Amino acid sequence: MCMRSIHSGALALTALLAATAPTALVAQEAPQATEQVTIQGEPLPPLAQLPAGPEIEGMISARQGNQIQVTGADGTPTLIAVTGETQIRSAGGFLGLGRTKRGSDALLNGLPVTVQTRQFGGGLVAAQVKLADKDLKTAAMIRSGTSQGFAEQTAATEALRGRVGDIDQYNVKGTTNVNFDTGKAVLSAQAKAELCNAASQAGSMENALLLVVGYTDATGPEELNQELSEKRASRVVNHLQQACGWKPYRMLTPTGMAEADPLADNMTEEGKAQNRRVAVNILVSKAVDGL
Repeated sequence: MCMRSIHSGALALTALLAATAPTALVAQEAPQATEQVTIQGEPLPPLAQLPAGPEIEGMISARQGNQIQVTGADGTPTLIAVTGETQIRSAGGFLGLGRTKRGSDALLNGLPVTVQTRQFGGGLVAAQVKLADKDLKTAAMIRSGTSQGFAEQTAATEALRGRVGDIDQYNVKGTTNVNFDTGKAVLSAQAKAELCNAASQAGSMENALLLVVGYTDATGPEELNQELSEKRASRVVNHLQQACGWKPYRMLTPTGMAEADPLADNMTEEGKAQNRRVAVNILVSKAVDGL
């Protein structure tokens, strides 16, 4: 999960040894795993053999290859290397119960993290990165939405891009949940009315965007649930745009989250009914909220 050396299949973490962090790290790159890790030609021993470093808590403010920059609440940036040994874990569910292993592609810009570090060669290497499922979902959805480029080339689109295109933090002004029958992606008459009401509410806010997220209950295999959640989200987007008149350039990229983030207990029929939903979130960038 690190940068590939030019001279061999080993990994090079040369920037880790810099006296100061780079002035700018570019957004996500997909690192490739190799067998051996080196830092300036010196093999990196197993992380367990390295002295413990400080615990770093903050937000991922930049990333390049195998390196992440974590900025704390006081504004101090810390450069940390991520290797194939780094454990990346997310916690979700009721009271944070249940932990899930993640790949390094989960380390998105804007994501709050807590990093247990080890010291090596004058720098820090991540032994474990902890994050919350809800923060990961938000970071992923916003990253996906803000990178789509707002394809319609209209004056309104250009103005919107200039004001919020590079901003990844939003205030949630309201959420409308519409529900579905088991295994279905068909909107009821009530759901259609609720969606247009949500669009009308958002339309009264000059800078509002809509973020649509589809979900399922816990019945059935994960792959089918993922496909169904995406289909439900797509169906809601189509109705919002075609029947409710919501402009595509004011819509963040929809996503499906399968059975993740349930509203209610999946062990009961009533709970499952609540979880078979699409959430329509009204978002306003914090940079323009109140303008």
